[in-house]
Amino acid sequence: LARVISQTSRFFTGIEIHPGAKIGKNLFIDHGMGVVIGETSKIGNNVTIYHAVTLGGISPSIDSDRQRNEKRHPTIGDNVVIGSGAQVIGPVKVGNGSRIAANAVVLNDVPENSTMVGVPAKIIKSNNEGNFRPYGVDQKVKDEK
Repeated sequence: LARVISQTSRFFTGIEIHPGAKIGKNLFIDHGMGVVIGETSKIGNNVTIYHAVTLGGISPSIDSDRQRNEKRHPTIGDNVVIGSGAQVIGPVKVGNGSRIAANAVVLNDVPENSTMVGVPAKIIKSNNEGNFRPYGVDQKVKDEK
């Protein structure tokens, strides 16, 4: 039943979330076409994912018997923003408060409060001060009168 719901949702939304993925509170997928979240992915609270992001795993076709019941997909911490087209591949950990730039390819663990860019992704900023908020999330609209 979970697989039927997953595939039906994918057909209508363009977002593919494996039924085995563990997702925290307040996940916001903005313009979700092309988003893929793999089976052993774990996503924390208050995470924003923009379009065409992949939280992908290592290939199950290589020694697939050994890879069963093994963590193959990323773990995303709390308050993380993942930019459009970013790829987070393998059993990496993305620390709380981190930012992944658009089209970055993350292959290694990301420390907390870091900004990652590039292919492969590298840290360009540590100890983010939390002043960046993705649009559509936690924004207060001022009444212009």
